[in-house]
Amino acid sequence: MIRSADIREWRDHDVVDPKGHKIGTLEAVYVDTSTDEPAVATVRTGLPTRQRLVFVPLDEAVLGPGYVQVSYAKAEVRKAPSIGTDDVLPADQEESIFQHYGMPYRPGVNGERQLARR
Repeated sequence: MIRSADIREWRDHDVVDPKGHKIGTLEAVYVDTSTDEPAVATVRTGLPTRQRLVFVPLDEAVLGPGYVQVSYAKAEVRKAPSIGTDDVLPADQEESIFQHYGMPYRPGVNGERQLARR
């Protein structure tokens, strides 16, 4: 798992799947608002002229020299919810990330978002 203090060091590193296939480049990390622990990353994918940011959970992520290995296959990540490279995650689309990966979505008691970008 990526620690909060390490987040900035891993930006712009390759993100690879369990078989070592490159998915893209780590763009940003979203933390769980209830624990302030890294939960999801955005990964820059696509052609240089048509890039987008896809979301991938960081549970069981492994850090290596110059890469972050996630526990999801490249094909699954590429089909995940995405945003444009200059966009932010709309609150009403947050739950779709969790649904895509079969994870429970737990907003705050008063409807607060579960994810916050760091």
